Amino acid sequence: MTQENINASSAERTSDEKNLLDLFIVLAKNKSWIVGIPLIASIAAGALSYALPEIYRGTTKLVPPQQPQSGAAALLSQIGGGVSLPSMKNNNDLYIGMLKSRTIADRLIEKFQLAKAYETTSLDATRNALESSTTITAGKEGLITINVEDRDRKRAADLTNAYVSELLRLSKVLAVTEASQRRLFFEQQLEMAKNNLAGAEVKLKNRLETSGVVSVDAASIALIETTGRVRAQISAKEIQLNSMQAFLTPSNPDYRRVAEELNSLRAELSRLENGPKNGNTSLINPDVQNAGSGSIQLVRDVKYFQMLYELLAKQYEVARLDEAKEPSIVQVLDPALEPEHKFKPRRALIVLVTGGLTMALCIFWAFLLDIKKRSETSPTSSAQWGELRKYLRLRAR
Repeated sequence: MTQENINASSAERTSDEKNLLDLFIVLAKNKSWIVGIPLIASIAAGALSYALPEIYRGTTKLVPPQQPQSGAAALLSQIGGGVSLPSMKNNNDLYIGMLKSRTIADRLIEKFQLAKAYETTSLDATRNALESSTTITAGKEGLITINVEDRDRKRAADLTNAYVSELLRLSKVLAVTEASQRRLFFEQQLEMAKNNLAGAEVKLKNRLETSGVVSVDAASIALIETTGRVRAQISAKEIQLNSMQAFLTPSNPDYRRVAEELNSLRAELSRLENGPKNGNTSLINPDVQNAGSGSIQLVRDVKYFQMLYELLAKQYEVARLDEAKEPSIVQVLDPALEPEHKFKPRRALIVLVTGGLTMALCIFWAFLLDIKKRSETSPTSSAQWGELRKYLRLRAR
């Protein structure tokens, strides 16, 4: 290394030391307010933090049900040629949406009188206050976490647990799982069959009161009952097919089996109502038909709705059993307990952040003033400051 290089390196090192020394001189010159202002700001922030209300947080964790995949998906996973399909279906988004629904919010507002607690004047404002105090998230582990913040520690825990109770109540009304959808479908069909049966019985009763009783032989009575039973079975199979369409394709073996049974029942009903193909006459005694066709038709309807109600009742019970076999809608892993410590305000953090930010601003301002003072002695720097003022639209002193 030449002498010139040694001298240049020594000069550069001396310059760096001088610049560093200048920085310390600026800090030492302004130490009184670089330390004093942040200290005052920290004390003020700490005093103001004690004026903030203490907020408590209630927390609960839920385990949503894991539904097995449908039969079609299972078949695809076996023959898909390497296609990997999940064996379980996660409904976290569905349950989070239910928890955030207006229905649950209104129930909680009414139950806990939150309008008074939040000091709001409208229902929308109360909903917004509850929403801002509530956090509902789904973790990677598959759990749903509900956090509710409130000034009252007991109400924070009660509100959190009430979310779970309202979710369970709402799940009993809404059909969430496949089994519950089938149960709800058959429940509606059963209610319709019950109403139709009651209406048919009333019509038959009124008909008999006005027209009297029609004598019907035993063979015709047996045929009427058989026809009503077959009609009811056809209707029950049609309803069963409608319920299966939501979960199965027409190529599914179970769907095809029910469809074949339906076609067979329709053919049997056609034979009972129209008689043999070669005779094209009804199997019911013609004299009976002529004597009281209206009454016989009403008897047919009553028998039909009776059979249909019985068949639907059986399918409804099967659907209820399938629903009962499924895991419960949600399971509570950790119920919310009354918090022992406040969640916020975090006064120590407020004081530290306020002091740190204020000190950083003071140091920046000290260096800025020092640079400005030095630039006033340099013509080039003075011109640059004038240009900066011009662009910032500052009035030159």
